[in-house]
Amino acid sequence: MTPEPGARRRAAPRTLADELRSRSDDALAELLRARPDLLSPVPGDLSQLATRAGARVSVLRALERLDRFALQVAEALAVAPDPCAYEELAAGLPGGEAELPRALGLLRERAVVWGGDDRLRLVRTARELLSPTAKGPSTTGLGPSLAEAATGMSPGRLQEILAAAGLPATHDPVSALAALSGLFTDRERMAALLESAPEEARSMLARLTWGPPWGEVSGAPSPPVRWLLDRGLLLPAAPRTVVLPREVALHLRGGRIHRRLEPLPPEPEPARTHPREAVDGAAAGQALAALTTVEELLTLWGTASGAPPVLRAGGLGVRDLKRTAVALDVPEPVAAFWVELAYAAGLLASDGEADERYAPTPAYDAWLELPPERRWTRLAGAWLAATRLSGLVGERDSRGRPLNALGPGLDRGPAPELRRRTLALLARCADGDGAAAAPEADAVVARLGWECPLRGGPKLRERIVRWTLAEAELLGVTGRGALASYARPLLDADAGAHTALEDGAEDALGPAGEEAAALLAPRLPEPLDHVLLQADLTAVAPGPLRRPLAETLNVLADVESKGGATVYRFTPQSVRRALDAGRTASELHSFLTAHSRTPVPQPLAYLIDDVARRHGRLRVGAAGAYVRCDDDALLAEIAADRRAAGLGLRLLAPTVLAARADPGTLLEQLRALGYAPVFESSEGDVVIHRADTLRTPPRTTAADTLRTLRSAARTGAPVWIGHVGADGTATQRIIEPVRVEGGFVTAYDHTAEEVRTYPVHRITGAAELADTDDG
Repeated sequence: MTPEPGARRRAAPRTLADELRSRSDDALAELLRARPDLLSPVPGDLSQLATRAGARVSVLRALERLDRFALQVAEALAVAPDPCAYEELAAGLPGGEAELPRALGLLRERAVVWGGDDRLRLVRTARELLSPTAKGPSTTGLGPSLAEAATGMSPGRLQEILAAAGLPATHDPVSALAALSGLFTDRERMAALLESAPEEARSMLARLTWGPPWGEVSGAPSPPVRWLLDRGLLLPAAPRTVVLPREVALHLRGGRIHRRLEPLPPEPEPARTHPREAVDGAAAGQALAALTTVEELLTLWGTASGAPPVLRAGGLGVRDLKRTAVALDVPEPVAAFWVELAYAAGLLASDGEADERYAPTPAYDAWLELPPERRWTRLAGAWLAATRLSGLVGERDSRGRPLNALGPGLDRGPAPELRRRTLALLARCADGDGAAAAPEADAVVARLGWECPLRGGPKLRERIVRWTLAEAELLGVTGRGALASYARPLLDADAGAHTALEDGAEDALGPAGEEAAALLAPRLPEPLDHVLLQADLTAVAPGPLRRPLAETLNVLADVESKGGATVYRFTPQSVRRALDAGRTASELHSFLTAHSRTPVPQPLAYLIDDVARRHGRLRVGAAGAYVRCDDDALLAEIAADRRAAGLGLRLLAPTVLAARADPGTLLEQLRALGYAPVFESSEGDVVIHRADTLRTPPRTTAADTLRTLRSAARTGAPVWIGHVGADGTATQRIIEPVRVEGGFVTAYDHTAEEVRTYPVHRITGAAELADTDDG
């Protein structure tokens, strides 16, 4: 397959700007879609666009998004003559002729290559990046050209090389190099020259043929090396280093630029195939488990006693991560994933107080009110767009500092794109006949290595792909290694997930999220309004429970095991906890009778009555502290108990004990001794204790924040913003927005006295400066 003859006859443009001027509006739009960085800021004309397209940073981004073969074509142009004819390029890529037009079209579309087929030119910056140098050899394994390698060589030495190679003398170095180059590119004459070389010399050339092209020699070169140096087949590159000129290497390779050409991507073969219903069922079950885990996490962190502190350097302490992992009954890396996911979804943040702690945000309460399928799409949307990698937690950065959950150093830009590519590959593996295929992780890694060989670097790219596969299974995006059918719509929306969040959409993924939620909803079990009480003081919840039932049961009983069915255990301590929260024994009996499909077992009824009978008989108050009880025999028993000696108890009256300990300690110690006291107020009323719910300060809605920023960008007005950095640190700033687009706000920051760019999803609130003055 070769380009159309008409395309070859087109006059070649003189510059990239000329080439861009000849493009249609659709072609220019395609360029800007493929390289969106060219639009920031908007170029004034096509000459400015061409200049920006050749900038180093922009070219690097363009090269990172090339597939393996397109990159190999660009690498071939980097070592080919400039300009290069199409036929000459194709000759250096044997085996890739069929795919060459596609790859070359991609390079042209993205303004990496320009010019007609008779004069193909690689953008100069790309040539500099891909050309071999002593510090950075090309992946082709080729070294510098003869002219580059001979730079600085004396004219006399060049004439000596000509004579040794059997070439006539010339009048200047330019013609000498031209004569040598003509010899090295003439297959017949070059073959004859090499035929006369010593066997050891030919062996040395063979070792350098496919690279690296540099070799080390001793101070006194051996005869074979001297033979090669005398004829220019090797040239000195440093005092003890020689290099194989590119023209010589290409002759030895038979004209091939790459040792292994990869025109087509590796196709991952399905390792396992499962019925579609089995895949979706497994994934939906895991999606429900994900919601439960996130809720458990934020319930744990949602109280003053459970909220972990923010480290001075930012992030979550190792001990707090371990404590969270134990509470969630998961390994620490999995706990780090859930913590980072809750943070990415906006459900968790630092409270911004002087004694900073992590706590649920007000958005968490709104999230709890959503149907489960919509709660799941919010999590999935946040995961797809997140740049932070929980898999790095526990490692160290380049300076040897530990990387903590919620701390700095976890952001990696390629993560969202590589997640999307990984899931898109899983989507393509489905066979469409009622079954779903799950490829091996190694095959997915290999395919992504072909699709974006420069994205993130090979090591990080492989890790992100493997983490994506594991996290997708945890989150319920996949089931049994295959993509769930309800997750397919997410692939069309993840690139705009942040924009949807900033616009305040209820679903982070917009219409695609609504479609995914609608597909997931029928696969989630209906929340139950009942449990099964058993005689061994346990209750079995055969599925997810309705929220009021679950909340009450979590107070009245302890979770003993989780899985398809949750097992709760009733203990004296758990029953007392419910009584402490203000429930009476009769209310607990009524609650269990109403919500159990089995009769309330006698042992449970006796347990409740027994704890309730003792509950509140002792009352602890603040006088130092005192214990009051109508049963004088019970007080006498406590006063005589040697285990209570440390409390400093003494009998003030038949019904009152005084103590040296403070009320909290006294209450705790008496409970530890097996009694069931309650706290009473100065009026003698029982004080009901409930866990204090902790939340971060309220934020403005994402939609209001975005509206305020856009308005300020139009009017040039300063605004106040609350901002949470990548390390979880909350700050307040005064900025003047200049531009709000692509999920970022560019503004002059009065606090830092410089122009900065902030991700909108990290801005917790915004208000016009006049509004803050009024307040």
